[in-house]
Amino acid sequence: MRLIRHVSIVFTLGITLGPVVAEAQAARTHPTVAVVFANQPSADLNGPQPKDPYARAFVDGMHELGWVDGQNVTIVWRSAEGQPDRYDALANELVRLKVDVIVASGAPGLAIRKATSTIPIVGVGAGAVQGIQSLARPGGNVTGLTTASDKRFAEKRLELLKEAIPKVSRVAYLSDIGTTEAPEAAARALRLTLVPIPVKDPDGLRPALASLERQRVDAIFVAYGRFFWTQRGEIIEFAARRRLPAMYPFDVFVGDGGLMSYGVNFVDLFHRAAAYVDRILKGAKPGDLPVQQPVKYELVVNLKTAKTLGLTIPQTILLQADRTIE
Repeated sequence: MRLIRHVSIVFTLGITLGPVVAEAQAARTHPTVAVVFANQPSADLNGPQPKDPYARAFVDGMHELGWVDGQNVTIVWRSAEGQPDRYDALANELVRLKVDVIVASGAPGLAIRKATSTIPIVGVGAGAVQGIQSLARPGGNVTGLTTASDKRFAEKRLELLKEAIPKVSRVAYLSDIGTTEAPEAAARALRLTLVPIPVKDPDGLRPALASLERQRVDAIFVAYGRFFWTQRGEIIEFAARRRLPAMYPFDVFVGDGGLMSYGVNFVDLFHRAAAYVDRILKGAKPGDLPVQQPVKYELVVNLKTAKTLGLTIPQTILLQADRTIE
């Protein structure tokens, strides 16, 4: 392998300026990779095997390609921890660090792209690769792995919710304003009434759930959101207390006690992102690497939660499920 310039891969998972100098100095002897997340707790990103499943998938992918953190590459992690107002500061910090590669998950990728047109960026998620020239040839300093539109997944999740619980008629639609579009057409086709429960910012979740207390609904539909990940415990507890079935966008909600989820397998996306980092570190230009689309989708059902709610999940759903939790 020829001499590789300093590389930094950062996941947007937290803003901590203290370690910046030490990380920059440590990275002088080998490439540094910066990985940036929008929502994950920073505490879940530490160590050779991070607790966060997406971070761990990336580390595993790098290991398979011969990159070991602390030996021939430095991986630094960052997260906005569900605070969109941190995106710009994170982006500027990475530019100051002069990292060579940034792996940007979701919305923080847009701020990073505004902050630099030279540092290679591997985006993960639809927001991270918005505005590219084309999927086949993104151009500039950006490539990555995208997801289908929020609306497409919203429609499919709504269909699965109705199939799992046929008696549902009124569904609370918990959404992050400006991020998601309610699947109204799909709701009409399924004879469902959506009750919008908008959340403007992280501090708005509690008032939103309080307003939901006054609504007569049969289920909760949680849309993609910039901060729902970090507040999932409160959402799941609310649904359990109200004995409301809920459909979530990510499997982590189901692992924490939510009823069901359907969406892109982000573990797979982050594992595949390592291959693009590897190619860029070996000299490839990100703008020449085609943006890849997801190949794995998962339906996950928590049967223990279903039993607690007094629900019997139809066999048609169980046959479609990629995983069940008991």
